[in-house]
Amino acid sequence: MPWKSGDKYRSLLRINNAIINQSTRDSLFKAMAVEIKKVFHYDRFSIQLYDMENNSLSYFATAEGVKPDGISCETSRPLPKGSVANLVIESRKPVIIKDLSKHPKLTTAEAMLKEGLKSTIALPLIMRDELLGSIHFSFKKFPPEIDKLPSFLEELSMQITIAIDNMLAYDKLEAMNKRLWKEKEYLFERFDKQNREFYYTSPAMTELMKDVELVADTNTSVLISGETGTGKDHIARHIHNLSSRRDHLFVKVNCAALAPTLIESELFGHAKGSFTGASAKRRGRFETADGGTVFLDEIGELPLPSQSKLLQVLEERAFERVGESMPISLDFRTIAATNQDLMPKVRKGTFRRDLYYRLNTVHIWIPPLRERAEDILLLVRSFTTRLAEKMQKPEVRYSSAALEALCRYPWPGNVRELQNVIERVTILRGGHTINETDIEHILHSFESAEKTAEEREFLTRYEMERKHIESALAKCGGVIGGKYGAARLLGIPRSTLQYRIKKLGIEQSSERGLWANPPLPP
Repeated sequence: MPWKSGDKYRSLLRINNAIINQSTRDSLFKAMAVEIKKVFHYDRFSIQLYDMENNSLSYFATAEGVKPDGISCETSRPLPKGSVANLVIESRKPVIIKDLSKHPKLTTAEAMLKEGLKSTIALPLIMRDELLGSIHFSFKKFPPEIDKLPSFLEELSMQITIAIDNMLAYDKLEAMNKRLWKEKEYLFERFDKQNREFYYTSPAMTELMKDVELVADTNTSVLISGETGTGKDHIARHIHNLSSRRDHLFVKVNCAALAPTLIESELFGHAKGSFTGASAKRRGRFETADGGTVFLDEIGELPLPSQSKLLQVLEERAFERVGESMPISLDFRTIAATNQDLMPKVRKGTFRRDLYYRLNTVHIWIPPLRERAEDILLLVRSFTTRLAEKMQKPEVRYSSAALEALCRYPWPGNVRELQNVIERVTILRGGHTINETDIEHILHSFESAEKTAEEREFLTRYEMERKHIESALAKCGGVIGGKYGAARLLGIPRSTLQYRIKKLGIEQSSERGLWANPPLPP
């Protein structure tokens, strides 16, 4: 045995070299078992991990050597009171038992003695004051020079503790990576499903999708334009999913929603303490998208000062976090989208010309839904099926007249508005047949909700006439005819005024002869 200092450290170095490159629990344990047996003979060797939260034990790997009955290596088990492992864990000190037969109260002694194991040594595995578990050696014949063995084993246990701690940390990282990868696959699958639900049949969209397929697997910047609700976000995701970057992230940035004072921090990240509230280092959107695609939605809303920094990043493919001076180089693809015509903004000087041309290498314009009416029926069917499945409701049925009404409507909100209409129909009339009247009522309610405050204040001809007559009646104290009547004031015959009052539904109030105006009949 290597009890001399030089021999001891050579043995420890040989064991270290054997275990340092192991990447699995079993291979690490096997390497330990083989090398330790070259130093001294044992009949059973095991490493047990302690779970303080559940007060339980589990084997680091399958034990080497004799396997006594009743001692399982396969599953986690409660920490047995009166066991050798319990003595080590409670004391956090080595335990040496030269003769197990003299310790009948030990719960594992009987099983070990039955297999001929007469003595045992156990040592705690402590790392950074945290108890990881214990290491156990059992013998049929106690080793010679026993008094010198614990000293060597204590140094060996420190070496083994470091190896086990590294392996446990590696296992945690591997489990975390697997979980994150599953989450990533779920998100990709979800986006792929959304992409498969993107239906079209019109010639305009067919040509557009051909252009998308041509530009997808390149690193060229793409500018997507079109009215609100036409599907710019969807086209951007489709480009990403068709590209070689599909296995990396698609990171969307809504430029209109960014606070002006925090735009650089959101896009490029910041260092801890770089400004008030920066309590930790933060990765920006561009750094998150490394290897993938950055989608700059509503790019026309980006303030002019931030446009300069964005242009620099797009040209150099590198940036510095706010509060840092170390440049970070990245690989990303840029897709931008806008519902505005950016050229007038370029002429006015509110959008940088050089940034416009940098983003607009390939321009894709999505036509509004009213210009591709061939897609409406296909979209209606797809939305109806998908929303019914999502809400667990029976599908809505449409009469021919209802479908014609949907096709005639101009859809100012485009595909998004169509989806909202179908969602409302599914919620309110799931399983029923929708006719033209139902559709007209729903579309009219949407149109009414979209009226601006200016439109609501603008009076119709009937409202203006009624208001004019009411003012005249009020000024004349409710008198219609005669020298001081409202008819003379308005310059019309009394009979005509009486007819208009009745027609417009103006009624005299019972209080003080004043005139009241109930709502006009439709």
